[in-house]
Amino acid sequence: MRRPRGEPGPRAPRPTEGATCAGPESWSPSPNSMLRVLLSAQTSPARLSGLLLIPPVQPCCLGTSKWADRPLGGGPSAGPVQGLQRLLEQAKSPGELLRWLGQNPTKVRAHHYSVALRRLGQLLGSRPRPPPVEQATLQDLSQLIIRNCPSFDIHTIHVCLHLAVLLGFPSDGPLVCALEQERRLRLPPKPPPPLQPLLRGGQGLEAALSCPRFLRYPRQHLISSLAEARPEELTPHVMVLLAQHLARHRLREPQLLEAIAHFLVVQETQLSSKVVQKLVLPFGRLNYLPLEQQFMPCLERILAREAGVAPLATVNILMSLCQLRCLPFRALHFVFSPGFINYISGTPHALIVRRYLSLLDTAVELELPGYRGPRLPRRQQVPIFPQPLITDRARCKYSHKDIVAEGLRQLLGEEKYRQDLTVPPGYCTDFLLCVGSSGAVLPVRTQDPFLPYPPRSCLQGQAASSPTTRDPAQRVVLVLRERWHFCRDGRVLLGSRALRERHLGLMGYQLLPLPFEELESQRGLPQLKSYLRQKLQALGLRWGPEGG
Repeated sequence: MRRPRGEPGPRAPRPTEGATCAGPESWSPSPNSMLRVLLSAQTSPARLSGLLLIPPVQPCCLGTSKWADRPLGGGPSAGPVQGLQRLLEQAKSPGELLRWLGQNPTKVRAHHYSVALRRLGQLLGSRPRPPPVEQATLQDLSQLIIRNCPSFDIHTIHVCLHLAVLLGFPSDGPLVCALEQERRLRLPPKPPPPLQPLLRGGQGLEAALSCPRFLRYPRQHLISSLAEARPEELTPHVMVLLAQHLARHRLREPQLLEAIAHFLVVQETQLSSKVVQKLVLPFGRLNYLPLEQQFMPCLERILAREAGVAPLATVNILMSLCQLRCLPFRALHFVFSPGFINYISGTPHALIVRRYLSLLDTAVELELPGYRGPRLPRRQQVPIFPQPLITDRARCKYSHKDIVAEGLRQLLGEEKYRQDLTVPPGYCTDFLLCVGSSGAVLPVRTQDPFLPYPPRSCLQGQAASSPTTRDPAQRVVLVLRERWHFCRDGRVLLGSRALRERHLGLMGYQLLPLPFEELESQRGLPQLKSYLRQKLQALGLRWGPEGG
C-alpha cells in the first residue's frame, strides 16, 4: 500500500535508543578510533592498511526497532542505509568520510563504521602523512561512543576497548575508562573463596604446595611455613613438593634449597633413590651447590647403596650432579660397567638412559681428565640433544631466534651461517659461523662446520701429523640467552644451559652470548642489525666486500 504524499514514513531509532548490537556488526570499530588514527602523525601507511582493512560485514541496527528484521532489499529504511554505505565507499578524503557520518545520524548503522574505516585505510595507505582533524570533532564522536556504550554487548565493548588502546587513546582517558567500566559491569561476579582453616607449619606448607596455583603463594610464605614446621611435620612428601615447586618455577631460593639439603642429610637412611632423585633435581636445574658439607658424601653413600635397585633414578641423580660438576668416580664406574649397560638395554627407558649416559661420558671426556675407569662404548652412544629443547619449542613464539636469523641473513647472507645445527656429540647450536684466520666470515658450505670430537684424540693425532693439516678456521656459536634460560632472578643460567655452554667452549667453539636484556632493548630490525654488527665486529669478524 502506497503512503499518501506528505505523510512521514517510519524512522529508524537514534543511536541512543538502541539496546544491543548483535551479530557481525559487533566487529565494527568505533568512529573515535578512526579519528585517533587520523590524528597520529607517526602512524605509517603500512600499519594503517594492516590494522584498518577489515573484512566487510553486513548492515544491522545499533538498537532494536520494528524495521531491524526486514530484509536488506526491501523496506523504507533499506535505501538510505545502503545509500550511505555507497557514499562512504566512494569518499575521496577522510574529511568526506567524517562529513557523511556526522550529517546522517539517523541513517548510521554499526556496519557503516567498519565501511568507513576500511575506506580510511585505503585512503591513508597511499598518503605519506595522515591529514589533520579538528579536536572538536574527535571529542564529539568520543562522547557519542561513551553515551551509547551502555547499550553495547560484551563483545562489542571488547572490540572497541581493544581498538581504543591499540590506536593510542590514553588509558586514563574518558573513552577507555567508560568502556572499561562497562566491561567490568558485564563480567559475572566471582564466587567468594571458601573459608579454610588457618594452617601453619608443615600443614600450611603442604597446603600451599598442593594448590594448583603455585605462584599465588609468595616465597616468603613458603619460608615462614618451613620455619614454623616441626621436624616430624617435614615428611618426604612435603619436601618433594617443595623441591618440585622450586624447580618448576625456577626459584633459586637459598634458604629453601639449604633446607632440602639438610633434610636429605638427616633422613639419609630413610630415603630411597627414587625420592632422592626428586629432592636433588632443583639443585642441578637451578645451578645451586648447597653449603651443607655432608651433601655430597651423603649422595655418594645413597648411590652406592641404591644404584643396583633403581637404575633410572641413579642416572637422574648423576645428571643433577653433572650440572653441578660434582660427579663421583665410584658411581661412574658402576653406570659405565658392562653389567649395568646390559641391564638397562632391556628396559622400557633404555633410550633415555643411553642419552643420559652419553652426556655423562661427554662430561667425563671434557671435565674429568683424571678419570681412568670404564667409559660408555661408542656403539652405545647416541646424540645428547639432537634438536632444540622442549622449553624452546614450547616458547618459540616468544623467542628472538627468528628476528636474529633475519638480521644475520640481511647482514651476512644465508650462506654464511647455519641455524639449529647439531654438532658432535649432540649439542644443538643456535647459530654457527665459520671464520677464517684473518677474521673473515666464510661460507659454511666451503668448510666443515664441525670441530673434531673428542678433542683429546684430535690433539693426539695432530701431534704426529704435519702442522699444515690443522684446520685454521674458527667456529663461532651465537648463543641466545632467552629469559626462560635463567633462574627467576634473571642472573644465573639454568644448569642445563650452563652445562651446554661449558661443553661447547671446552670442545673449541667460540661462544658469543646474546642476552635477552640486550635483545629486548632493540626496537625493530634496523636496530637489531646494528647490534649484531657491533657484536661480531667486537670479535674481529669481517664480512662482505671488506671481508674478502
